Amino acid sequence: MLQAQLLVSQSLSYEWLNFGICNLLIVDNRESAWRLLEGNHEGQTQVDNPQNEDLAVWDHPIDVHYATKSLYGWPKMFFEVWHQDAFARHELYGYGFCNLPTSPGTHDVQCVTWRPTGTFQDQIRQIFVGGGMEIKDSSVIYTSNDRCNLHTVAMGTIHLQLGIILRHFDKYGIEY
Repeated sequence: MLQAQLLVSQSLSYEWLNFGICNLLIVDNRESAWRLLEGNHEGQTQVDNPQNEDLAVWDHPIDVHYATKSLYGWPKMFFEVWHQDAFARHELYGYGFCNLPTSPGTHDVQCVTWRPTGTFQDQIRQIFVGGGMEIKDSSVIYTSNDRCNLHTVAMGTIHLQLGIILRHFDKYGIEY
């Protein structure tokens, strides 16, 4: 069982994180052994407009309950952070993912976010036209080694408070 709270996003470039919003997805390997029993594995925070801070405060609750037959495919959290720029254009601010802790208890997790930069031409186009680079298939971010070929820039950190409850793992010889 995962009980979590998506707390805040701390921006590296304050002027860009206007009207910040975060989409989240808990990714598991459902083809293997993971089964969602309760809760929603995806969600979206409310919009926050940090006035005089470099933090977007979301305080978004997450409550899911999984059953598994194997440790293979342990769940991860995937994030897309969006913002509205000074010209009211909605743009991708960054991607991020983190592995969920494998031990029970309360955990403070920091998830680093980044965005693809593209070529120099793409960066100039983003400044004047808006938009920016996006990844076509977001599963590449949390499943593939192909992301090492991406040119990216760091965008900030998402702070999470996670409560992990593991039940009956000891029956199957799994120690933590």
